[in-house]
Amino acid sequence: MVTVDRVQTGLRVERDVLKVLKALAEYLDVSLGDLVEGLALHAFEGKAPFSPETLGKIEQLKSVYGLTLTAADAHRLTEQSR
Repeated sequence: MVTVDRVQTGLRVERDVLKVLKALAEYLDVSLGDLVEGLALHAFEGKAPFSPETLGKIEQLKSVYGLTLTAADAHRLTEQSR
């Protein structure tokens, strides 16, 4: 095990992305923070974070929560006016 110093932060995340992340964290039995850390650490090394089985579950969760965004949308999102 590696000891780390965690800090509390506030993130703004698209609503359906957050729903899928929270459901995935529950499915994997990890905290949302642990899931995000794992995603970031894998991305920093150019490694895929999920097994084919988990990717299948992610597709199911995306369907359940209506998530249609893809990686191609990542840098083209704008916020809805309130």
